[in-house]
Amino acid sequence: MGRLVLAIDQGTTSSRAIVFDGDFRPVSIGQTEFPQHFPTSGWVEHSPSDIWSSTLSVCREALSKAPDGGSGVEAIGITNQRETTLIWDRSTGEPVYNAIVWQDRRTADFCAKLRAEGLEETFAAKTGLLLDPYFSGTKIAWILDNVEGVRARAERSELAFGTVDSWLIWQLTGGEVHATDATNASRTLIYNIHENAWDTDLCRLLNIPMNLLPDVRDNAAEYGVTRAELFGARIPILGVAGDQQAATLGQACFKPGMVKSTYGTGCFALMNTGETPVLSRNRLLTTIAYRLSGKTVYALEGSIFVAGAAVQWLRDGLGIIESASDTQGLAEAADPGQDIYLVPAFVGLGAPYWDADARGALFGLTRNTGPKEIARAVLQSVGYQTSDLISAMRSDWPGAEQPVLRVDGGMTASDWTMQFLADILGAPVDRPTVAETTALGAAWLAGSMAGIWPDEEKFGTRWKLERRFEPRLAESERKRLLSGWAQAVDRTRSTRS
Repeated sequence: MGRLVLAIDQGTTSSRAIVFDGDFRPVSIGQTEFPQHFPTSGWVEHSPSDIWSSTLSVCREALSKAPDGGSGVEAIGITNQRETTLIWDRSTGEPVYNAIVWQDRRTADFCAKLRAEGLEETFAAKTGLLLDPYFSGTKIAWILDNVEGVRARAERSELAFGTVDSWLIWQLTGGEVHATDATNASRTLIYNIHENAWDTDLCRLLNIPMNLLPDVRDNAAEYGVTRAELFGARIPILGVAGDQQAATLGQACFKPGMVKSTYGTGCFALMNTGETPVLSRNRLLTTIAYRLSGKTVYALEGSIFVAGAAVQWLRDGLGIIESASDTQGLAEAADPGQDIYLVPAFVGLGAPYWDADARGALFGLTRNTGPKEIARAVLQSVGYQTSDLISAMRSDWPGAEQPVLRVDGGMTASDWTMQFLADILGAPVDRPTVAETTALGAAWLAGSMAGIWPDEEKFGTRWKLERRFEPRLAESERKRLLSGWAQAVDRTRSTRS
């Protein structure tokens, strides 16, 4: 079997670990869901201990299933849900509060106050981000200001902040390493993506002590070694990237103009813009795609908060389906004469609207509307939202041709959904042979750093297509459907005139 790489993929609703061989093939996997906590409307939290215990469990499971019990694993790569915010005690490792998840909207009023003070342009110019509860900075400030005694402890340098990658690195190394990578840092609202450094002025504006912050490293770099008792040996951690950037790497989107879209709990589309950051005029994000050997490559990103989460809502909230795979059959059998639109603004709207106060709504209901039509509307909502993002990207970067969209994530298993996506985009959609592209990206970072896997150019030539979905919808029908979607979104938004 040869040399192996372990990829940790810590997501919003589940933790996974995958062992890859030297030919980029998954040879074993461990996966488990963990609880979600919703203390009040718009709040979303995770238990830090659940994040860690589930990660440790799936790593051990994947290693136990690998050849020779995973003894050939030479490196670990980590990818993670981004923006989710934790603060813990440097001495004991005990969190001071639950992890505040990227979906959480509790800091919407604080963001609105900062915008009213005219500060959004200041933050956008330095970070490429907008003032939205999505990002880590205002979450850090909330914990400091609302958990008793935490601010005083932070100012005494007793505490550490981290996104999920930092939390896992701390746990895996027994507290020896407090670090993050450039992509996760770029999502905090306090990291200057042009200077590649924490920004003192932004930290001051949010009243965040800089002694809380982790060291920032390249995506392929040394992040310490694991405690021997965890996996029976000390394994170096050699690659880290936020989940969407890891998927960009796993999809081999190394050339400017290439676009990938990942469909998990949310949906995230990234367009590689090369070494020059492109400032969006359409409220997209300018972010770091990856940083290798000190060279930074940027991307335009559009973030949709609810994609696969809407399918979970069908299962857990409405009880319409038993498993996600049921949606395809329902959508295929839906009444073609009904135009039902779901705007899944369950936790507000992301790009390009950024309306934290919008809430979900169904439009076009008739007496004959049932589970089939609602299921179809859920799947279509993903395509409509992606169309919004791609249109905004093309407007921001007019020189970019209509891209072929490389897709990954759980929802791409549905042929019906991918065909609708191609139809509503009016562009080809490519689904790769290796579906686990997020984990693959993290594994490639670690494997290339360890000398097991090739550099980006050779890795890119190994990307393989499983199926291409070509658009087949008439242009007039595509425009009609998109017009109905635009009306539905307008009626949902809290900020419409």
